[in-house]
Amino acid sequence: MTNAAPIDFSAPPIAQQTVGGPVRIPYEIYAESRQTSYRVARTIADLIRQRAVEGRSCVLGLATGSTPVDVYAQLVRMHREEGLSFANVITFNLDEYFPMQADCLQSYHRFMHEHLFSHIDIPREQIHIPDGTIAPEQVADYCQQYEQRIAQAGGIDLQLLGIGRTGHIGFNEPGSGTESKTRLITLDGMTRIDAASDFFGVENVPRRAITMGVGTILQARRIIILAFGEGKAKIVARTIEGEMSPQVPATFLQNHPQTTFLLDQAAAAALTEVQTPWVLGEVRWDKTMVRRAVIWLSQLVGRPVLMLKDADYNEHHLQDLLAEYGSAYEINLQVFRQLQNTITGWPAGKPNTPGVTFPKRVVVFSPHPDDDVISMGGTLTRLADQGHEVHIAYQTSGNIAVFDDDAWRFAKFAADFCDIFGVPSDAVHQVTQRISEFLKQKGAGQTDIPELQQLKGLIRRGEAAFGAKVCGVPDERLHFQDLPFYETGVVRKKPISDEDVNLTVNLLREVKPHQIYAAGDLSDPHGTHRTCLEILFRACRVCQSDDWWSQCEVWLYRGAWQEWPAHEIEMAVPLSPQEVDRKREAIFKHESQKDRALFPGSDAREFWQRAEARNAATASMYDRLGLAQYQAIEGFVKWKGE
Repeated sequence: MTNAAPIDFSAPPIAQQTVGGPVRIPYEIYAESRQTSYRVARTIADLIRQRAVEGRSCVLGLATGSTPVDVYAQLVRMHREEGLSFANVITFNLDEYFPMQADCLQSYHRFMHEHLFSHIDIPREQIHIPDGTIAPEQVADYCQQYEQRIAQAGGIDLQLLGIGRTGHIGFNEPGSGTESKTRLITLDGMTRIDAASDFFGVENVPRRAITMGVGTILQARRIIILAFGEGKAKIVARTIEGEMSPQVPATFLQNHPQTTFLLDQAAAAALTEVQTPWVLGEVRWDKTMVRRAVIWLSQLVGRPVLMLKDADYNEHHLQDLLAEYGSAYEINLQVFRQLQNTITGWPAGKPNTPGVTFPKRVVVFSPHPDDDVISMGGTLTRLADQGHEVHIAYQTSGNIAVFDDDAWRFAKFAADFCDIFGVPSDAVHQVTQRISEFLKQKGAGQTDIPELQQLKGLIRRGEAAFGAKVCGVPDERLHFQDLPFYETGVVRKKPISDEDVNLTVNLLREVKPHQIYAAGDLSDPHGTHRTCLEILFRACRVCQSDDWWSQCEVWLYRGAWQEWPAHEIEMAVPLSPQEVDRKREAIFKHESQKDRALFPGSDAREFWQRAEARNAATASMYDRLGLAQYQAIEGFVKWKGE
């Protein structure tokens, strides 16, 4: 059985722009990140082969992190299947934490060997990665030598970059100038927060790193910078279209004549061409574009949709739209009705409605054990209260998100429980002792022993069951999938396997749902949401030939990081103040997650606060557009099966 979705890797970008107008760095937008990664890998492979024919070395500057992983996977595949040799390749990595042992889980030495170097034929002496183990007093000399090695190799032919949320490239934090070279740098607070999950807490993240400088990067003959996901959209737009500033080091790439941004659609969302294309010129006015423009105009002028005037359209780049429809009234009415039709208090349909199956079988997929209540707790409660057969599939154990102290408290409780009630406890005490001894000597980021992983997973299961109970979903309809890709005990996960997909297919075929809800959040910094969604999509494609599938629809919710924008929402479920309180109670049952502000995506508030603020903001948006006023709204978009 082939589970992977077919991808046309030869497909051209869906949009591309050269320098001009607001665009200061050329960019290409691809339908999805795997196409982007393939294009980069193919560019690198072509350059390697060209240099080999010329009898020259190919010097590559390489990056780490989740963004280039698929690029490296494609290069490994090309080595194995196409005979691509790396014998003539010399590499220089951008950076490394300091201090950092090369064999640590978070080491970029380890990352590069696990993802690339151990799988190709590159001579080990041609690999250069900053050394996080050298003595502090030797760092300055070492950095000068790193620069000299780059020069001796003939300079970097192609530099691969990612971009941080602060606009850093490498570890060049805000304030880095164009003359900066390889050096030791103190990491920005935001950078350390973004790295916190890799180190199991921000307190474990090194405060310094060795990095190539902005000046070093700008000396590369060609630069490709990758960005994926909604979380990068704002900084991508700032870098491509904003003024150059030391506060956003990536903007200095505007001075490099051979730099190209390669983006997926989510990372490109804030670019002018994507967000407000009508300000640049003519657009094709389909219903989606009209709705987007009218909502934008309403926000811009501060008036509800039905109160927009002809002059508003004429004065804000929408003359063509006005000419096509003839009057603001006609446009306003169409968009208002579209928005009004998204609002429903019956997300699975009303009873006694002709042609509507009632009650329905519903499966809510939750990537982590708390995403169901955080992201759609109100809708989940509504579905259960309205009498539907609601199942929740917890796709991963979420065990790495439990603090060691919480796990130890539960282990001690189990041992004390056995002692107090006279339960035979030798085995329990042995497990507790093993956990205790391990925790005493555990290093930062060290993989938990199996017993501790299982205990942490059990904690998350119990909390998930309590949260589901508040929403009205009984234990017998909870499915703990523990998908294998996740169960590594560390942040870095395994690739999707047939087992991951087949477990999901089996669940779907067991329940035969009329509705599926899944996390469509592409901003998840861990990547778990993206992976879980891809597994579900693959499973859905397998099931599309089943008889029950023709009556099934898939709705996508957003996670704790972002909400669907108003112009994309296709179903808006309003929540009363009482339902908001009940959702909050369900979230509170996840006691081990009470303080996740140390982790990426946080805005210094806990999940329940961000969830409430996000839902309230959606309701406020609908109110400002002229719709009914609600306490909160949870938004959903239907998956079209593409």
